Amino acid sequence: QVQLVESGGGLVQAGGSLRLSCAASGRTFSNYAMGWFRQAPGKEREFVAAISWRDGSTFYADSLKGRFTISRDNAKNMVYLQMNSLKPEDTAVYYCAAGGHSAWGSRSVSAYDYWGQGTQVTVSS
Repeated sequence: QVQLVESGGGLVQAGGSLRLSCAASGRTFSNYAMGWFRQAPGKEREFVAAISWRDGSTFYADSLKGRFTISRDNAKNMVYLQMNSLKPEDTAVYYCAAGGHSAWGSRSVSAYDYWGQGTQVTVSS
């Protein structure tokens, strides 16, 4: 089992920044991909970014590339999401997810095996 705990969400004004953190524990060695997803009210959960535990390779949702940066700290089993130039439309619950090798390169919710409880990000205009 893998446990994921997100933190760092909150209320921020448009144009501001937040850094989300995801603490992973349990059988983390079995995970290949770590991802961030988000879900706004009334909308489906959508892919934000992913990173490989092994070599740090990253990929992003096309619409977010350039504003959001995913990173990891293997020694601490932590994954981060730096969000800059935030917009009201970035308001959502942000989830950390872990998946095996098959999750890599996938933007699908179903490709990931483990999920955190989510952290709320609210961007005011």
